[in-house]
Amino acid sequence: MNLSTLKKTKNGLILTLFLIVSAITTSCGDGSDGRNISIPGVDGPTVTLQQDNVLIAMVFENIQLDGGLRYPVPKYPNSYIEVSPHLQSGGTMMSVSISLDDIFNGELQRLDPQALPGGRPLPGVPSGSLPAIAFSIEKFYGMGFYIGKSVFGLFVPLKSLGIGNSIVTARFYSSGSRVGNISLVGEDTNGENSGLLLMLDLGKSTKRKLKRISKRY
Repeated sequence: MNLSTLKKTKNGLILTLFLIVSAITTSCGDGSDGRNISIPGVDGPTVTLQQDNVLIAMVFENIQLDGGLRYPVPKYPNSYIEVSPHLQSGGTMMSVSISLDDIFNGELQRLDPQALPGGRPLPGVPSGSLPAIAFSIEKFYGMGFYIGKSVFGLFVPLKSLGIGNSIVTARFYSSGSRVGNISLVGEDTNGENSGLLLMLDLGKSTKRKLKRISKRY
């Protein structure tokens, strides 16, 4: 191979790699434009504040339920999860209502620290684990709630993310403002424990705002 051919081959390889990286960046996104990462088969999640509850909602297009159910959240006495058929998509809607009273309950900080289901460290958490509870509901085996001094996390099991064993993390926005991070968690080495992890900011300024809101109700 002469020098001219080598240069062409090298340049072609660089161009190919650039196009692959560009395609991945475009499809996954990083939230820098105020839009959230796209999750295969999921519409959402969205995060809103309703009185003294944080509401996390999402629609799973490929999961079907015959009827709606409400589940209490262990260790969170004022919080619950609702799942119900979503008529527009034919899938399932999940609404997670987290009470601010529960979030500010110091007892939750005493729960045993846990990593991701399967044992991988929590992305963005220096220790790799946080006080947490793990539980299951119909169609969703292995959910998790995480609580830290400056973060609240929700893990929802989800298959067919198409990212192999990778973990992809991006900024998460609500109404144009960054409120935390979201991670797509690929399968572990056993082909299990994939899902999405939403980590909401509970820093000092956010806590002050939420506490002022909770005192109104």
